[in-house]
Amino acid sequence: MLALLDWLLNLTHTAVVLASLSLWAFRTTRRWHLVLVLLTAGSWLGLGFWYGLGYCFLTDWHWQIKAARGAAELPHSFVQYLVYAASGDAFSPAAIDKLTGATFATVFVLSVALNLRDARSEAGTRT
Repeated sequence: MLALLDWLLNLTHTAVVLASLSLWAFRTTRRWHLVLVLLTAGSWLGLGFWYGLGYCFLTDWHWQIKAARGAAELPHSFVQYLVYAASGDAFSPAAIDKLTGATFATVFVLSVALNLRDARSEAGTRT
């Protein structure tokens, strides 16, 4: 059962990362993207107030499953885990965190700006 949960969390977590990177680009998915980035910001900043900046409840759950399966010395973030899994290189965690934060800030701003533009456009066509 733990192996299945680990696999499902890998799939889900990877899908969340890919969705965060891309769904802002398509008008039909922008509202869902905005929800996703707001939830991510809520976890990283809101829950991060109590658990530490950048706290991700999904990573926490995932690492609990991996630890129950015997994994040790897991990286701080899922993105670090993905980078290592994809490249085999243990890049600087600080560099990965900075790149992740900068990328997230960029897609967050894009999502808000494009959703506002879309809302204004829709309001203009209704009058």
